[in-house]
Amino acid sequence: MNAIYQLATLFVLSALGCSAGSTSEGAVASEPYTGTASVTQGPATTTVDNLFPPGIRIAGLGEIRATDGTEWTVPASVAFTDDAYPFASDLHNVYGEAYPSAAVAVAALDGSDIVEVEADGEVITGYLFGDNYFELYVNGVAVGKDRVPFTEFNSSIVRFRVSRPFTIAMKLVDWEENLGLGLESNRGSAYHPGDGGVVAVFKDTSDDVVAVTGSNWKAQTFYTAPIRDLSCPTETGSTRSSNDCSTVDSDNGENYYGLHWELDTGWEREDFDDTSWPDATTYTNEQIGIDNKPSYTDFTDVFDDTANDAMFIWSTNVILDNLVIARYTVE
Repeated sequence: MNAIYQLATLFVLSALGCSAGSTSEGAVASEPYTGTASVTQGPATTTVDNLFPPGIRIAGLGEIRATDGTEWTVPASVAFTDDAYPFASDLHNVYGEAYPSAAVAVAALDGSDIVEVEADGEVITGYLFGDNYFELYVNGVAVGKDRVPFTEFNSSIVRFRVSRPFTIAMKLVDWEENLGLGLESNRGSAYHPGDGGVVAVFKDTSDDVVAVTGSNWKAQTFYTAPIRDLSCPTETGSTRSSNDCSTVDSDNGENYYGLHWELDTGWEREDFDDTSWPDATTYTNEQIGIDNKPSYTDFTDVFDDTANDAMFIWSTNVILDNLVIARYTVE
């Protein structure tokens, strides 16, 4: 290690409240962090107590300062309270409407839910189940956001008028109860790393499938936590991987790290170049664990259609990556 690099390493560790070769209540900073992320340590300051009081879990927002001086909103900056951004319609929502089938849910819509992206286009209907929260754009136009940021789990319908080709872009958030740490209370631990995942099916007016989530989508992560050891994340090209990092529960994760990247400008637009982004990673129903969630299992004829089976997608780490952008162009 040359002198300049050593000084830079010591500066980062000092800013994180650690000395080289020391540990800090389960977090390890003995090896220098060499990635491109902005690094935070410890819990965030709560700025919004709860976006959705009826929910079983608290969906708060927080702010946290990184070692480079940047401020980050955790788990993500969202449009949940923005009245100009439309909510998606219910497919199954215990706090709203829970329909017995997708056909019945669509029949209940009066047309006012259809977002006009292009006036001379066709109406596309999307069915989504997200763990935990999504905001969906088509060609840069806000089409629908999740009605339930955290839990109980729900599924949704979006409808929009557009001409092909068109680009779907989704902001996906795996919520956290321990803000800034990527952790929730679960399975007997107050510091349990939760998981994400989204599945979606899009159909035209003839009820023909025009797109399903799968490995042909792009998916990039922008917030990863908890990180116990700053030497475990790796970056290869545009792939930000935390697959070598621990995902086990903890008795105290208050000094773990978070990795943050700025969202790319224009990520929601159709002309954004995502060719360098990693392909989405697919996950099975068993990996996501949806066998006890009626908001999914009541609609397997849509999500698990044998002719057009939609896969759960996320970035390369469905447990530690908490803010993901997914994109796909329907030709």
